[in-house]
Amino acid sequence: MLEIARVPYDHPDALTLMERVQAIYVDRYGGPDSSPMDAEEFTPPTGAFFVGYLEGVPVASGAWRHVGLEALGSTATAELKRMYVVEEAQRRGFARRMLAHLEGAARAAGHDVLVLTTGDRQPEAITLYGSSGYERLNLGWGPYACHPGALFFAKRLTP
Repeated sequence: MLEIARVPYDHPDALTLMERVQAIYVDRYGGPDSSPMDAEEFTPPTGAFFVGYLEGVPVASGAWRHVGLEALGSTATAELKRMYVVEEAQRRGFARRMLAHLEGAARAAGHDVLVLTTGDRQPEAITLYGSSGYERLNLGWGPYACHPGALFFAKRLTP
């Protein structure tokens, strides 16, 4: 069973998982994700960072931060960041479990919509978000707003 805990952005387990996902970005895209991120953005009440543990071992991560971007008719939006499950723990439903946890935490903090950016070289992420009710947006934001391989999604969070 995956146990999810809120941790600081700079927690050693969070940093280890972020390093692992950055290595995947380097492999797939030729470089790390260049989205600017500040630890304060992931500190309640403006955001949160979570690590999923399997028998005490960190195997998954995910975070959200308030962005206030207008999407799906709302500006009470949070952005999903650093969703990741280590390769040895994939295909066990942990990504879906982390995503549901992040949605609930963002909703509890007063957000109506969750937005995210992923890339066209991450088919597993595209499948997860599409099957979880996220819809493609025709707008972009951040450093990848005009990048041809960037895909933008949003989901209305219902109570």
